[in-house]
Amino acid sequence: MNSPGTPARAASPARHGRRRLAGLLTLTVALSIVPAAAGAVAAAPAAGAARPDLGVNVTVFDPSMPVEVIQAKADAIHAQQVDDEMGTQRYALLFEPGTYGTDEDPLQIKVGYYTEVAGLGASPEDVVINGKVETYNRCTSTDPDGQPGNCIALVNFWRTLSNLTIDVNATGQDGCRGTANFWAVSQAASMRRVNVVGGTLSLMDYCTRGPQYASGGFLADSRAGTVVNGSQQQWLTRNSTIGSWSNAVWNQIFSGTEGAPSDATYPTPPYTTVERTPLSREKPFLFVDEQGTYQVRVPRAQTDSRGVSWEDGPTAGRTVPLHEFFVAGPTTPVKEINNQLARGRNLLLTPGVYDVAQSIAVKRAGTVVLGLGHATLTAVGGSIPLTVADVPGVVVAGVTIDAGTVESPVLLRVGTKNGNNGSKKSDPANPTTLSDVYFRVGGPHVGKADTSLEVNSDHVLIDHTWVWRADHGVEGFTAGVNGDTDRWNTNTGRTGVVVNGDDVTATGLFVEHFQQFNTVWNGENGRTILYQNELPYDPPTQADWNRPDGTLGWAAYKVADDVKTHSLTGGGVYVFNQNDPSIVTANGYEVPQTPGVRLHHVMTVNLTAGTIQHVVNGIGGQADDSNTGSPQFVVDYPAP
Repeated sequence: MNSPGTPARAASPARHGRRRLAGLLTLTVALSIVPAAAGAVAAAPAAGAARPDLGVNVTVFDPSMPVEVIQAKADAIHAQQVDDEMGTQRYALLFEPGTYGTDEDPLQIKVGYYTEVAGLGASPEDVVINGKVETYNRCTSTDPDGQPGNCIALVNFWRTLSNLTIDVNATGQDGCRGTANFWAVSQAASMRRVNVVGGTLSLMDYCTRGPQYASGGFLADSRAGTVVNGSQQQWLTRNSTIGSWSNAVWNQIFSGTEGAPSDATYPTPPYTTVERTPLSREKPFLFVDEQGTYQVRVPRAQTDSRGVSWEDGPTAGRTVPLHEFFVAGPTTPVKEINNQLARGRNLLLTPGVYDVAQSIAVKRAGTVVLGLGHATLTAVGGSIPLTVADVPGVVVAGVTIDAGTVESPVLLRVGTKNGNNGSKKSDPANPTTLSDVYFRVGGPHVGKADTSLEVNSDHVLIDHTWVWRADHGVEGFTAGVNGDTDRWNTNTGRTGVVVNGDDVTATGLFVEHFQQFNTVWNGENGRTILYQNELPYDPPTQADWNRPDGTLGWAAYKVADDVKTHSLTGGGVYVFNQNDPSIVTANGYEVPQTPGVRLHHVMTVNLTAGTIQHVVNGIGGQADDSNTGSPQFVVDYPAP
């Protein structure tokens, strides 16, 4: 018998600037899932083995189903989603405990945009895919020889793989890719709780007219033998176990990872290794217990942790029955969501795009908000789509938040702004946590937001986010300088992330293209492990990019002048001023000059257009067209 709170183990075409640099490197099986009514999607009672209704875009597979049926469903969704970068469809493919595919008849799943593939076991070992779960280079044109062209991974965003075992040692695999599982992705494409056996995990696709650069990425709570980094520009591996790691490009970070390479000779290669992750919390996950009941496991926070959370038994945490969640669909009124939250329910958002004209307000400590299939909240009328009160232990995971056409002051606000009035109720042992929460200003439509993520509470953990002011999309701007000038004046986003709270930790902070400081850190005792940034591509002129005091441009990472303690480990800032390549930015990072503020292993790099004069505070070499693709490194600031 399982102890209370312990899960039962189951019976056995974008114009992306990095593309420019890349060129430098040469059924129905829906199974009783029925359409949702206009409103909530009702979850099945906890007592019984019936599958819950999770909406029309969630497909649940079981191991009794023929491989060819599962393959056909997966292939159909991939064919629809492989090029649908700015589309509105969202999908989740969920696998109940068991084994899928054989050596003779492997299951080979390809994962496109806005698709989540996840096992429903209490452990990643409870669901075994004999075959592959992969993402390849995306080809957006045809070369003169008639073969696919512009095959890149630089825009392979918005997809999720989690909580299963991939056995790639199956026969019948496809030629060049026969011995590796390819996960050629860039930002917002997390891999969590994945166990890769029998072959290599490759983070690039070297078979599809490649390799080309990728710009990921995030691997957590996972286990793999040989890992090929290949062309990945930057990558964070957190709390995992690996056998070997092939190489580094610019910025490969390992935190709490067994088998991580040494960083003793940084920056040749540019590895950064943190022996133990100071604060971590794994993402909540849906699972099926031995009685067939659907539950949500909510891992607890860990300090000074290392290795996978499931190595010696269930991931430490609490189990919440699905019937304690309000299961919402895209047509569910926000008023009803807020009523259910106020009654003490947690919230599960099924796949889709939600138009949010008033804030979804999370006010109760310990509330879990879990999105499936990249559930997306879009601001309407200048709303703040999601707010979290100054309470401990809230977990928001698997949610994308989009700006709307009317400017929002912020897209997600955690805690009360200017709330240093005694109202904060934080808990260092139970931090509010954001896992795989992504933000977009522009892309699928015109977007406007002053700030995307604002953290006012103390003791908050940001575990993998991509905060993106779009550098490309389908908003209707013409190609070239004039179109990019239109983007600068229309898709407006001043700052990506503002941290006002104290004791805030970020593991995997990706923030790009905002029009002033991309990240502003005002709180004390902040720490970041991996920061990745591209400065905006589209300032029309130097004057548009200069600060009011005449400073040349805005740093990507700004720590407020009065902060006394802060740490950043593993940072990369890239410049690609495609509108005006003569634009100059003074510093990639600006921080106060005080002993308690320290940067470790940070760099800048030119991507063929624009200049960053120094890495940090006038220290470090200049990144410009004379050294395109060659990072300018600072090992430690201030120097020891």
